[in-house]
Amino acid sequence: MRCWRSCVARVARRIREPPAARWRCGTGGVAAAVALVGLLVGSEGAVGQVKRRAVALPKPALEGDMSLETAIAQRESQREFEPGPLTPAALGQLLWAAQGTTTGGRRTVPSAGALYPIEVYAVVGLVEGIAPGVYHYRPTRHDLVLVEAGDRRDELATAAFQDWVADAPVTLVIAAVLDRTAVKYGSRAQRYVHMEVGCVAANVYLQATALHLGTTLVGAFTDRSVKRVLSLPAEHAPLGLMPVGR
Repeated sequence: MRCWRSCVARVARRIREPPAARWRCGTGGVAAAVALVGLLVGSEGAVGQVKRRAVALPKPALEGDMSLETAIAQRESQREFEPGPLTPAALGQLLWAAQGTTTGGRRTVPSAGALYPIEVYAVVGLVEGIAPGVYHYRPTRHDLVLVEAGDRRDELATAAFQDWVADAPVTLVIAAVLDRTAVKYGSRAQRYVHMEVGCVAANVYLQATALHLGTTLVGAFTDRSVKRVLSLPAEHAPLGLMPVGR
């Protein structure tokens, strides 16, 4: 117990340092402790979520009515959406495509070293049976945990300088914890994490197309404002927004 507390204390000191300083000490006990803390506060048990009620999502479908080739051919960026809600099944399918689990506990998106730095949030405005709010997706449980109640779409649109973002019934927010990858890959972590975000976005684009929905990857936003709107943990960096609708 004393050793564990010592490791956590050392990690806490590292978190307050600039990322470059943390990457330089990616060996030994501190690196192991960082990896441990990353697992403890990762997708399945982020701080502050333990006692929150989870929203179960329908089991993702492994077959659809559109081929991969057709989805690739029909994929396009969409910034106008029809009024009306999404179904829980559609939201669950999109989240599964973004970061769900597959055979053997792997994810739907490749990850350098299987370190899984990606965290996905859903800013829900109009989804049947799910109250508006900011939710955190837990991949292995395939459920959502409420982070902040209330419709935050207007605030998110303001943070992104684009009014049309508020028209989407749901926006998926792709965030990442860079230190999870930096433990093993040091200064290359940023590159690898950004590559992973691209894979997530591609999956969501194609899954949305297969569901006869539309989306666009948005990179223009104020990081600090998005973090405030979503009440993101300090180590969760927002890297992309994907408003989704019909």
